[in-house]
Amino acid sequence: MTAPPGAVTGFPSDVLTDRLQRALGAAFGPEYADVDPVIRPSQFADYQANVALALAKRLGSNPRAVADAIVTHLDVAGVAQAPVVSGPGFVNLTLADQWLADRVTALAADPRLAVPEQEPLVVPIDYSAPNVAKEMHVGHLRTTVVGDALARTLEHLGHRVVRQNHIGDWGTPFGMLIEHLLEVGEHSPESELLVSDPNAFYQAARAKFDADEAAGGQDFAARARRRVVSLQAGDPETLRLWHELIELSTTYFNSIYSLLDVTLTDDDLAGESSYNDDLPGICDELERKGIATMSDGALCVFLDGFTGREGKPQPLIIRKSDGGYGYATTDLATIRHRVTDLHADRVLYVIGAPQDLHLRMVFAAAREAGWLPDDVEVVHVQIGNVLGPDGKILKTRSGAPIRLRALLDEAVARAAAGLAESRPDLDEEERAVIARQVGIGAVKYADLSVAHDSEYTFDLDRMVSLMGNTGPYLQYAAARIRSILRRAEEAEAVAGDVRVGEEAERALMLALLGFAPVVVQVGEALEPHRLCTYLFELAQTFTTFYDNCPVLKGDDLDVRASRLTLCRVTLAVLDQGLGLLGIAAPERM
Repeated sequence: MTAPPGAVTGFPSDVLTDRLQRALGAAFGPEYADVDPVIRPSQFADYQANVALALAKRLGSNPRAVADAIVTHLDVAGVAQAPVVSGPGFVNLTLADQWLADRVTALAADPRLAVPEQEPLVVPIDYSAPNVAKEMHVGHLRTTVVGDALARTLEHLGHRVVRQNHIGDWGTPFGMLIEHLLEVGEHSPESELLVSDPNAFYQAARAKFDADEAAGGQDFAARARRRVVSLQAGDPETLRLWHELIELSTTYFNSIYSLLDVTLTDDDLAGESSYNDDLPGICDELERKGIATMSDGALCVFLDGFTGREGKPQPLIIRKSDGGYGYATTDLATIRHRVTDLHADRVLYVIGAPQDLHLRMVFAAAREAGWLPDDVEVVHVQIGNVLGPDGKILKTRSGAPIRLRALLDEAVARAAAGLAESRPDLDEEERAVIARQVGIGAVKYADLSVAHDSEYTFDLDRMVSLMGNTGPYLQYAAARIRSILRRAEEAEAVAGDVRVGEEAERALMLALLGFAPVVVQVGEALEPHRLCTYLFELAQTFTTFYDNCPVLKGDDLDVRASRLTLCRVTLAVLDQGLGLLGIAAPERM
């Protein structure tokens, strides 16, 4: 890891780990100098080291004696107060007030807020992945929002993220979609439904197809099937019409991405069609290597450890009995491309949890084929379902998936109604901007604040509330600090070096130093909810500080300067943290 000049380096836990490992080596020999001191937060101190309990048996001693020996050799002068052994052998460590204050003062001058720039890795991230000519529904929300938060965080940590929006832009439905486009006219109001209401366009095409099928399939359905053959054969006119469908759908996708404020662009599109030319070679190579074999007319890969019903081998079908290719073939082509052409070091698939078995089989087949080396990490970031009030997957009363745009528009409308009541002084234009930031932020935060592989209930009333662990609560905390700083500027109050006075000040300083470690954890564990939890707890800690420590009142200029700096750093952390989650922080609320 590297850090720019003047940056804060070394988390408190890292500094204490270094000192404790030196003590372990001095007390028990150099072979113990690399032992993890097992540092954890403590209710009796800032931190406690639990290593004595783990080492006692290995050393043939009791934990308390091991802890005493560690403390005898432990030098934390200038960093922490004298260590204290408690209980069966915990080493309690409380940071020295001046060391703590100096670190936070330095944090105020560090634009990265101590977040390290790591050795860069190439990290393709597969996320969002809607289908052409279909409406994005609530099921697309989580993969889009979680994937984008991970992309932002990993880029901030110094990695080269390659966004991969693997849209569904190929397959037999495109025959009927193209024929329907020709019938309604390429620039007709009906064709514009691909931008405003994609489901209506798709359903109209499907209704024509199904009606003709019922009548014998000699007209529309027959033309749709011929069109699929032309598409697969590369007919120029058919490809032109196909591209038009994609362009119209891309305009729709971008309208959703803009509303959600995610970082996906047209350059990130990597649809199924882009791998078409690779699919025959994928099958040929797997068959040539003896990895794929014919079974009931289909070309399949049978992998050790994957069994289906009654213990029978589970096939990964890479070429169907009719000669067509399925998702497995395309997914093998994508992973080969991401490793071979993109030179990936780590590949993330932000995809629904039900795809876990499929992806594990694809990864195993790719490793067996040599396309996925052992030194390339591949991770399925599993996405859980969004539930309705009844505890079932969120759908309309008719059973259809709920349109994503409808949910987002409703969130903004709820936020606007709240602002109209609480801030009638704001002009209409500013209120509209804030309503969008708050409404969209509320939805994104609700999604990101729970573990990505768990389910959660979509509850707009709770999401837009200013109470509890919500996006608006954090946005309001940031806006309140901006208000404090504006008043400070009007009063010509100046920020300065941080000092420890009240316990609430100390608690806030300790919380601020926890930001960088959490960002690193999110990058390692791929769990944005850790950052949400941290920011919520920081906002709560700031509220306690603000309630107990007047910032602009009082005659002691040094105390005022210190508290202003604490406000500035807290705002910087909230801004940067929310930014990594892809959530805006309004100037006022």
